[in-house]
Amino acid sequence: MTVFFQLAVGCALALAVCVGAVGYFRTVRTARPPIGVFNGADIFVMMGFVLALPYLYLALPGAVLPVVLALAFAGGLSVGYQPVIGDGRLRWTLIATLIAAVLGAHLAFGDTAAPYWIANSCVVGLVVVSATNINVQGGMRLKNVAWFLLALTAYDAFFAWVVPLTEELSDAIQGYPFAPAAGLRIGDLGAVLGMGDLLAYALFTTAAYKAYGKAGLRTGIVLVVLFGAVAPVAALHIVGAVTGHAAALIPAQVFFGPASFAGHLLLRRRGPERRMAELAFRRDRIGAPRAAAGPHRALGEAAQ
Repeated sequence: MTVFFQLAVGCALALAVCVGAVGYFRTVRTARPPIGVFNGADIFVMMGFVLALPYLYLALPGAVLPVVLALAFAGGLSVGYQPVIGDGRLRWTLIATLIAAVLGAHLAFGDTAAPYWIANSCVVGLVVVSATNINVQGGMRLKNVAWFLLALTAYDAFFAWVVPLTEELSDAIQGYPFAPAAGLRIGDLGAVLGMGDLLAYALFTTAAYKAYGKAGLRTGIVLVVLFGAVAPVAALHIVGAVTGHAAALIPAQVFFGPASFAGHLLLRRRGPERRMAELAFRRDRIGAPRAAAGPHRALGEAAQ
């Protein structure tokens, strides 16, 4: 029963952030930051940020950590959804309502109850969707995502199996609201996916869709389901059955990182990646002549 629950929740969450991120990408244009072309140096900077963030979290006093996470969630929602809700007062009212819902569910039911995890998962999912589009629409290409996820694979494996930083961070946030994770707990059943894993799935799927249209989207969805949701759960239960005791932490990126890089190599055979300048958004096409999109197919059409 446990394995089927974990598979169902994992697949649902992974697909939800991917569909949400691609849906946002198809309909909303974010403000493009003046950062130039995304390149290898940016990957280095991102990995540095990823490396430093857990240490920052662990250095904070326990009571301060949820406050920092709540502010980070609120900031991510404000930036990501400004193009959707231009009215600042309305946007911040909705954000405050979401943050309050998570805190209220935690205070009323605790951090092991379904209402808390549903509320927290909604906030985390919305942040992942916005962060994905800020990066992909801001210039991050599929090859950048593939290399970043490959580097993240080595990072996750090292800090899960050599230096137990991942486990320490998980212990540090226990009992506090605003966990950087999404999932569901019902009685003895529980399934949780890290925010970083969800961001990896949404980044790859959205970047693949931007680069190669529906072919990229299909590739991304298949890889996310098989190697992002199914493989990590299956591996945990297989190792447990073989060894006779619960398996140690197995990072999802150990499976998804190499698979996503292989998916990038496969898609690359179709030709060069499409860029943002070559894509027409739905809002751009309202009242605009057909020729405005140029020779390339628009996002709402069947791009191969």
